[in-house]
Amino acid sequence: MQTTVNKSDLITNLASACENIEEHTVDQAVRLLIAMMVDELVHDGRIEVRGFGSFCLHHRNARTARNPRTGEKVAIKPKAVPFFKPGKALRESVNAAMSQ
Repeated sequence: MQTTVNKSDLITNLASACENIEEHTVDQAVRLLIAMMVDELVHDGRIEVRGFGSFCLHHRNARTARNPRTGEKVAIKPKAVPFFKPGKALRESVNAAMSQ
């Protein structure tokens, strides 16, 4: 069974798990956390959450590609791509759940 948890689901689930905290406070905290993570990656930083994983940027160099339809050369600019590497505990938990 495949499910998707979006940001509003995350906020609702977290607020219900934390009975003492109101949902709008959890909403602000989640939005601030995401904004701080984005800001760190924008400044070419690295985010590491022990047991969960790490986020960093993989840098791609400029290159020349071909348009498959026309065959003409196209210049592709350098770019940075966000990358997530799961931590050991997360990998082991997921693999243990899949083997059951």
